[in-house]
Amino acid sequence: MKGSILVVDDDASIRELVLRILRSRGYAAIGEAGSVAQALEYADAQRPDRALVDVGLPDGDGFSLTRQLTAKPWAIRVVIFSSDADPANVAAAERAGAVGFVPKDELLSPTLLRLIEGPDR
Repeated sequence: MKGSILVVDDDASIRELVLRILRSRGYAAIGEAGSVAQALEYADAQRPDRALVDVGLPDGDGFSLTRQLTAKPWAIRVVIFSSDADPANVAAAERAGAVGFVPKDELLSPTLLRLIEGPDR
């Protein structure tokens, strides 16, 4: 079985789409969060090894959340995504500690899974 993953987006329909994509790829241990606070609570309790984080969240932003997640005492691979496909988000995601950035209109592309799974998968 593949590792655990946390999906963070304030839009439940987007989370459901991502969950379907991940389940079709063999991920069974999937957590959901709709805010920074929920994501941090889940991360501390479940210690996921991957996270897919939206930029816009009701109580903060995905870049800040990524910095907090990657500072945890375990390894976590974070991919940031957003409906704003601004190329500046790629550099901002990397500065925050994410392994990459994916525009929401490319969630079905192989890029998302390549970033989540990493070069060792």
